[in-house]
Amino acid sequence: MMTVGRLARRFGLSRSTLLYYDSIGLLVPSGRSRANYRLYSEEDVVRMEQIALYREAGLSLEAIADILAGESGEAVQALERRLESINEEISDLRRQQQTIVALLRERDRLSGTRILTKDRWVEILRGSGLDEEGMWRWHAEFERTAPEAHQDFLESLGIRKKEIAAIRNWSRSASNP
Repeated sequence: MMTVGRLARRFGLSRSTLLYYDSIGLLVPSGRSRANYRLYSEEDVVRMEQIALYREAGLSLEAIADILAGESGEAVQALERRLESINEEISDLRRQQQTIVALLRERDRLSGTRILTKDRWVEILRGSGLDEEGMWRWHAEFERTAPEAHQDFLESLGIRKKEIAAIRNWSRSASNP
């Protein structure tokens, strides 16, 4: 059996977080000491590991409680919703990033950032020995094997939606003759 303090240290949480988890029924200790201190069993530790993993994925405590209650399919649904939310957040951040790039407009100011523009990507591909035909083959293969990732990647380069649609349409037709 493990005390609340020891469990908190093991998971890098505050004692008050574990007390809160107890108050909402998310992680109720299996026992109490003679002095009425909370005591956690190995099963409780396993449950806390699950809670920590789902929290790391960004799930709400309510969603975690539903998952741990064993509601059928809830884990998959909650994780799919979270992934969709993350994708939307990333898309919003990309738009903000591209706005900042447009506001700065000075390439030397961008050199210390993680920003990869369309022009820079084309330079990298050319430097790797790809000609126009090779670049189009690259797009066709990317679209064939990972279409959503292809979309995300093109968006990350700051390419406009109309051009992305054209690239993807061509790529689909090239990979499905």
